[in-house]
Amino acid sequence: MSSVATSEATTTFPIPAGVFAETVTAVKHYTDRLFAFRMTRPASFRFRSGEFVMIGLPNAEKPVFRAYSIASPAWDEELEFFSIKVPGGPLTEHLQKIKVGDTVLMRKKPTGTLVHDALLPGKRLFLFSTGTGIAPFASVIRDPETYEKFDQVVLTQTCRQNAELDYGRELVETTRNDELMREFVGDKLLFHASATREGETRGHRVTTLIENGKLFADLGIGPLDPATDRAMICGSMAMLREIEGLLKARGFEEGANNKPGTYVVERAFVD
Repeated sequence: MSSVATSEATTTFPIPAGVFAETVTAVKHYTDRLFAFRMTRPASFRFRSGEFVMIGLPNAEKPVFRAYSIASPAWDEELEFFSIKVPGGPLTEHLQKIKVGDTVLMRKKPTGTLVHDALLPGKRLFLFSTGTGIAPFASVIRDPETYEKFDQVVLTQTCRQNAELDYGRELVETTRNDELMREFVGDKLLFHASATREGETRGHRVTTLIENGKLFADLGIGPLDPATDRAMICGSMAMLREIEGLLKARGFEEGANNKPGTYVVERAFVD
């Protein structure tokens, strides 16, 4: 990830108790709506790939914290996040302006449902995402355990514009070519990117691509089968409802950390 110019970290307010204060190491803006950044990782911080944490900025006496999926895998020495820019948003209005050297706050407890433990064993893993909903899957597809548990991993991302798919394309390419990951990934990782306002998928939600069979035809694979397939869903509220309804209609059952199933959905936030 390329970075912007270095700047001195400025902390106007004291760091709250019980949170980590980490340093931004890289920032990359993909579009006027999307950006990613990396920051230092506390030596004591442990998480499962697919989980999220609460992050904020030291710019107020009582900082605003929001849930952000950790995009980096559990083995990474740094933490990566992929964010949308929301004009006037209580956090993203300021977070989108961070530079290398700035301070980001992070609460100490990770959590989430998009983890291997919440799924029953299977052969194929489908990762359905829209927009920044791809973030937890950026962690999952860079986890060797994913390829030990599944014979095939199918990542899908749907955005409005083609340029908004660049993070996902970059992610898949670097994962396939990564010196550590490529022996695990091999030819197991498939990626399907679609834009609803441009190109041949214009006007088509991912559910349309599933129902008309284009998703499977494009990838050269068979349709969804609850006997062998498992799924994770993260993205907009509309997409969550549509994909969940589609899966349930095909016999899939929702799982959780305490009761594994054939699909899981992250309900803590939407992009």
